[in-house]
Amino acid sequence: MAGEVSLRAVLARPFLAATTTPQVAYVLLEAQPAPQMTQVRMPVNVCFVLDRSGSMKGEKIERLRQAVVKAIELLDQQDSLAIVIFDHRTEVLVPAQPVRNRAMILDLVHRIRDAGGTRIAPAVEKGLQELQKMPPGVRRLILLTDGQTEHENECLLRADDAGRLGVPITALGIGKDWNEDLLIEMANRSKGVADYIAQPGEIVNYFQHTVQRAQQTVIQNSVLTLRFVQGVTPRAVWQVTPLIDNLGYQPIGDRAVSVKLGELEGSQPRILLIELLIDPRPLGTYRIGQAELSYDAPALQLVGEKAKLDIMLTFTNDPAQLQQVNPTVMNIVEKVSAFKLQTRALQDLAAGDVSGATQKLKSAVTRLLNQGEVELAATMQQEIANLEQQGQMSSEGQKTIKFQGRKTVRLTDIELPKE
Repeated sequence: MAGEVSLRAVLARPFLAATTTPQVAYVLLEAQPAPQMTQVRMPVNVCFVLDRSGSMKGEKIERLRQAVVKAIELLDQQDSLAIVIFDHRTEVLVPAQPVRNRAMILDLVHRIRDAGGTRIAPAVEKGLQELQKMPPGVRRLILLTDGQTEHENECLLRADDAGRLGVPITALGIGKDWNEDLLIEMANRSKGVADYIAQPGEIVNYFQHTVQRAQQTVIQNSVLTLRFVQGVTPRAVWQVTPLIDNLGYQPIGDRAVSVKLGELEGSQPRILLIELLIDPRPLGTYRIGQAELSYDAPALQLVGEKAKLDIMLTFTNDPAQLQQVNPTVMNIVEKVSAFKLQTRALQDLAAGDVSGATQKLKSAVTRLLNQGEVELAATMQQEIANLEQQGQMSSEGQKTIKFQGRKTVRLTDIELPKE
């Protein structure tokens, strides 16, 4: 059976000039599960790994309890869960089990109290062990912390373990006294996501959103293979939804690369921006490459299904055609460019180049304002002032830039032409 996933491609410029020099082209590629896949529901296995250290005292720990309760309400008897709590010690509060005895589980959640320091790695290790006891399904480890941890390298090794086991980590930091670079790297290594929770009241929404997205997962083990003709070279593959991320690629042969996409949700497409360098061509329309997505749909007992799409491009000397651009794709190119600028700015800052960081942030602000990203631009302008006056950025501002900058592309902004 095929047709569980469709592919569409839109070029930033459908016509390139028939010149004698190489040109850059951008292709927006959409992988969308078919409408009928939204009716498919796979079992969800989730382990909450929760910081209950002394710094979580007060509203944070209260909101954490509320968030776990609300998330559990979204699960049913086909789902499984476990809860691990930690300070400088680790405790399996709720061992891996189907979500049946809710009263017992919720009673244990309400008893969570703050105490002690922060040590993340052993808690993540326990969480992975509990997830491995659960039946097949969509797996998530939700980590919440508000503090610095010792033995950061151990955390990264556990994230590597999660990646090998196919367990994406949702790494959430609350407040300002935690290492965002550590959580981002843990998420990246496990093919998960990291995010910044500025206020305790937001924990509930984050937990609910993570569980809901897991429940919407309908495709697993998806891998995109891009095959190009002679003279077409891939330069970058960016994910633009749900977060901007440089996916990189693995060369396979002379003119093909593969990109691991992993899971797809039935409710929203996965959208990529592919940057290509294209050698000169005579006038005419050419197939410059083919996109092929291989995937599994476990709920339908399908393995190794494929969707394919040819990517076509026309070379012309017609001035009217050469003026044509797709504004949606060009806007996304600009947002990715702004993200690259702010990423390089933060790298400059980490290397001690305050002047270089300031200049790149100013360029990013200009792009963000042109795209209507007023709030993020305002945060960035405040941090530019901090750099110019104090030589450093605030912890909150740096976290906001790192995380909000990845969210500037929204599905509501993307209106691709229908076929």
